[in-house]
Amino acid sequence: MMWMREAVIRSVQGMTQDQLDFLLDNKANRIGALLLHLAATEKLYQLNTFDQVRLQDLQKTAAFKDWDVPMELGDPARQAIKGHNLKYYLNLLQETREKTLTELRKRDDAWLMAVDKSWGWGPTNNLCKWFHVCEHESHHTGQISLLKTRAPGTKSENG
Repeated sequence: MMWMREAVIRSVQGMTQDQLDFLLDNKANRIGALLLHLAATEKLYQLNTFDQVRLQDLQKTAAFKDWDVPMELGDPARQAIKGHNLKYYLNLLQETREKTLTELRKRDDAWLMAVDKSWGWGPTNNLCKWFHVCEHESHHTGQISLLKTRAPGTKSENG
C-alpha cells in the first residue's frame, strides 16, 4: 500500500490546479477527481472493515456523505470536483491513509483473514478488501498517467 501510494504521488508531483482540473472529454474524469476518488475508496473500506458498515448502508452513514460524489465519479464529479490545488488532494490522501494505518496496527492476522459473507462479489476477507484498495490505486494511477500526457503544460504532454 505504501509503495503504490508513493507511485500515485509521484505521478502528480508538481501539477498545477489547471492541470488537475483538465478534462480530456465529456466522459473522462479530472485528475483531481481521480485523486479524491482514491481517498473516497479508502474511506469506504475503512467504514466497512474497521466500523463494520455494510456496503448497502454506506449511503445512510453520515461519515460517508461527503465521499459519495468522488466515489461514484461521472457527471456529478465532473461538475463538483475542481478548483483545488495539489496540496488539497494530497492532504486528503494522507489523512485517509494515516487513519488506515492507525487502524490496521490495531488488528491481527485473524482479523485480516476474517470472512465477510455478505460482500458484494461473494465471501471476502479483510486482506482481500485491502489488497483491492491497493489494486484500485494502481488502476487509477494508470488513468492519471494517461490524462497527464494530455493535460496542457505537463512535461509528458509531447511524449
